[in-house]
Amino acid sequence: MSRLGQINQTFKSIRIEIKAFLHRQKWKEALIFFFFVLLALGFWLLQSLQQEYEIDINIPVKYKNVPPDISFTETPPEAITVKVKDKGSVLLNYSFGRSFAPIEANMKDQPEKTGKLVINRKSIESDIKKQLIATTSLVSFEPQQIEVAYSKRIKKDIPVVFNGTIRTNAGFKISGDITITPHNISVYASDVVLDTLKEVKTVFTDIKKGNKTITRNVQLQKIDGTTFDPASVSVTVPIEEYTEKTLEIPVICTDLPPHYTLRTFPSVVKVSCSVPLSRFKNVSADDFEIRISFADLEQNVSGTLPLKLNKKPAGVDIATIAPDRIEFILEQTKSND
Repeated sequence: MSRLGQINQTFKSIRIEIKAFLHRQKWKEALIFFFFVLLALGFWLLQSLQQEYEIDINIPVKYKNVPPDISFTETPPEAITVKVKDKGSVLLNYSFGRSFAPIEANMKDQPEKTGKLVINRKSIESDIKKQLIATTSLVSFEPQQIEVAYSKRIKKDIPVVFNGTIRTNAGFKISGDITITPHNISVYASDVVLDTLKEVKTVFTDIKKGNKTITRNVQLQKIDGTTFDPASVSVTVPIEEYTEKTLEIPVICTDLPPHYTLRTFPSVVKVSCSVPLSRFKNVSADDFEIRISFADLEQNVSGTLPLKLNKKPAGVDIATIAPDRIEFILEQTKSND
């Protein structure tokens, strides 16, 4: 018999044994028993849901129109704990399917210069009952009144700095300074906090695959005991495509005494640099300078000097200087009187 035939025969045997097991009398009796247990459980659950129960639900509190120049002297309550009574079937709706709108504590509705935010019991009870089903009874709620003291804070303008990473596509680079608007924001806090606060950072921002100038609205990192105005800034990252440009730059000595003659080999070197496409035509040899000093020439005994760029335009990345060393001959043309 082939292996496939053996597998088919095995499955047939298993199917026959299962069928025989299900037709046994004890299995039938067990199945009937479990059916009636589930049926009884269903009737019990329906009966239980018709009885009345009490549960606690939490309704959030939202504080609106809080001026940035005040701070609460204690942490205001974030939610009201409400005890309600109703049938179990109705309470299930509160527990699993119903969301509650926040109870609003509006500072605009408060008398000026009282130094205290007060939302009375009647107002809270009215907001709660508006959200309850008609058959539900309100048993109690805590706190029964919101009463939070506040005080004035000092204002200070503080600079914002970008916090994050910027990665560009191949051939693209950051072509200038990152701009943050506004650069300074108003920070409201106690004098103790403001004395130590030198800068405010944006939330960490990861920019990937940059291939053009990017502008994003970025939130600021929260600091305990402070309020920012505004709470976010606009961050602009200039990104451009770069290309390579090669220029010939003369090697000069600006402080060579008149009775000396300097000859360099070579007298001109090649500078290869990466420049933004938008500035390719505007970048010229006049924007660069390779300068050596007379003191370095006098002290050198090898007859060769390393080269470095003393001037280059902003936004241009230097790749290579070729050659990066020169040979020189320094001759005195007449005696120094």
